[in-house]
Parts: sequence; C-alpha cells; structure tokens
Amino acid sequence: MVIPKQHGAWAMLIIPFLLGMDAGTFTWLHIPLFVGWFFLYLATYLFLAVVKKQADAEKKKWFIIYSVAALIALIFPVLSNWRIIYFGLAMIPFFLVNLYFAKIKKERAFFNDICAIINFSIGALGSYYLGVQKVDETAFFVFMLSILFFVGSTFYVKTMIREKNNPLYKWASWGFHSGLILLLFISGNGFIALAYVPSLVRAVYFYGKSLSIKKIGIYEIVNSVYFAFAIMIII
Repeated sequence: MVIPKQHGAWAMLIIPFLLGMDAGTFTWLHIPLFVGWFFLYLATYLFLAVVKKQADAEKKKWFIIYSVAALIALIFPVLSNWRIIYFGLAMIPFFLVNLYFAKIKKERAFFNDICAIINFSIGALGSYYLGVQKVDETAFFVFMLSILFFVGSTFYVKTMIREKNNPLYKWASWGFHSGLILLLFISGNGFIALAYVPSLVRAVYFYGKSLSIKKIGIYEIVNSVYFAFAIMIII
C-alpha cells in the first residue's frame, strides 16, 4: 500500500474528527464515516502526486483503490443523512488551492498549509453533525480550536526546519502561541488554554536546538495526543 509519511497530516486527519465526535454524540455511522474520511485522504494524497506528475502506475492503481473504498464507506452516512455532502462541498475551494500549489510545486507555502488545515478541520464539523444532526456554536468552537492548534504547529515546524534561520517566523510562532493562550484566559476559557500551554513551551524551548525531523515528528505526535485528550476532557 502507498501510505503518506507526513506525521502532521495524520494528526490533522484524526484529531478534528475525534473532537467533533466527542463534542457531539457517537453513533455507529461514525465508523464508516471515518473509514471513508481515511481513504479519501489517501486518495487525495495520490491525486496531488498525479498533478505534480510524480505518480507511477503503482500510485495510480492505489489512487483508484482508495477512491472506490472511500465511496463505498461513505455510502452509509450519506444514505442516513444526505446533507453530510455539504461538508464535502465546503472542502472543494480549499482543495483547489492545494491543487494550485501542488501544480506549481510550492506545497510548503504558508497559505497552502492554512487551506489544508481548514479542510482537515471541517472533518470536526462533519463528525459533530453526524451525531447531533445540527451545526451549532459548540461545533464551530471545536472547529476553531482545531484550526488554531494546527496553525500553531505549522508555525513551530517551520521555525525548526525550513525557516529556522528566519527571525520573523520565530516571533510569529512565539507571538501566536502566547497571544492565543492569553486570549483564551481573558475570554474565560482558562481550562482550554491549558491544552495549548505545551505547544508554547515546545515552541520556545526547542527553538534553535538541533533536532532531527524524526524527533520533531515524534514530539508533535505526543503534543497532539495531549491536546486531543485535554480538549475531550474539558468540553
């Protein structure tokens, strides 16, 4: 099987979905929805490889397999409530941006990252809606918490790898994390702010240190797991 190796993408695939499901109500339909969500991600990953002309016959074969698997799995939640399709439609504009940056081979652009984060975070809205049959303030709150966490992660990873010698990104990362925590405290969401504290600590403590990409990925997985559990406990 052709499996993506990006640690961050796997976290963005799983965590928003779990947060939406936890904040709402779990139903058995979440299982096929997640299976479809999983295979849809694999299919789009390979589709972007096709756009970049980096897909051989093997990757094209798996693109078809993943696409069919996604469609089969998504049949069940769609038949249960066809309005779930709206969340897929909401992803299209952001995916088109990803296609553009893949075409010009500038996938590391910050704006491209933001669009990908929004798309993954829409998974929280779809997961929440499936359980409670509506999108309310709680759904959007979880949606925004997910976006803010992964935007912070994007800032941090850039300061550790591609922009490690760029002071602008350092201050953007530190300012974003500290400003977010301060804003949450001021707005009366102090407990939720605690979910972001390790992100601020690692952004400051690890900056300038020589860490391998593997270690950076491992630490991000640990931080992502903490964030997910913290939010699920608090909300």
